[in-house]
Amino acid sequence: MDGAERTRTLLGPADPARTIVVAPPPVPARDLIERAGTTDPATGHRRVRPTRRLLLTAGTLAVAAGAVAVLRPFDQRTPDGPGESGSAVGTLLVPVAYQFDADPPAAGPQLRTLASKIKDTEYDHRTGRYMYHQKRVWGDPVMSSADGRHHVAFADESKVWQAVDGTGSQSNTQLEPQYPDQESRDYWQRRMAGPAVADTAAMIPLPPMELTPPPADPSRLRELLKVELGAGAASKEVSTLYARYVVPRATRAAILEVLADVPGFRWRGRVTDRAGRAGVAVTADEREHDQQSLLIFDPRTGELLAHELLTLAPVRISAYQLILDTTWTDRIG
Repeated sequence: MDGAERTRTLLGPADPARTIVVAPPPVPARDLIERAGTTDPATGHRRVRPTRRLLLTAGTLAVAAGAVAVLRPFDQRTPDGPGESGSAVGTLLVPVAYQFDADPPAAGPQLRTLASKIKDTEYDHRTGRYMYHQKRVWGDPVMSSADGRHHVAFADESKVWQAVDGTGSQSNTQLEPQYPDQESRDYWQRRMAGPAVADTAAMIPLPPMELTPPPADPSRLRELLKVELGAGAASKEVSTLYARYVVPRATRAAILEVLADVPGFRWRGRVTDRAGRAGVAVTADEREHDQQSLLIFDPRTGELLAHELLTLAPVRISAYQLILDTTWTDRIG
């Protein structure tokens, strides 16, 4: 199901353009997305960054223009939160419970301690042609009601096999709708045509691009993680790095050391991520944007398990990414 079809399904009978037939574009939207490039700061080369932004056809664009719904991409701060309790009509997201909720200490000393004692992970002893990642993302984009109060999005689970020359394959599975609060779920359940069905996409070939593994050198890592822009920017870059590369132990330790020197990170202690895994967490508040970044690390290996964005007033989830599996492999599928 593409973005336009998904939007029409969400709107159901409320879609005033549901009877309009729109001719398909000469190039499929997915192909356009895959061709879009940005610059990899580690290499200076062009790279493709897959994304889940919705592309609206003329019919659904007319709906948005009529103030029925507003679509917001991942990096435009929308509400949400960790921990899940679900039902057949979609999952309700709640914030992750922090060990240190009030007055958390600075994260620097704890991050340095973690960096000094992390162990090898399974993939540190494997080789293969492809870097494999299984990820789940919610909040890219979020669909909001006209008044901006009620929000819904579908989680998307992806499996990516990518060689160091950029080639490989990717598959995506659309999961059930998820909501940042009960009011949003009640609102959209009255308007959606019915419960969503998981939609598995065919294998998508990935185009060539040069990928350079992240360095273990602290000075180069500071540049790669954009620490000069603050803890919020560094959090997003750490999430991007772990979602693209199989990060070796020495680099994992160096990342923790670099983050330990970034002002603004607070230590949240033991947490449980959305996949039920035990982790340790740090957060960074960006009061000027009314949001908080959350990073959850494996306490044994130092791997990144999850990255989340939360709004602060009220506290609720804006977006999350779970990294469910990472390894090297010679096989696709």
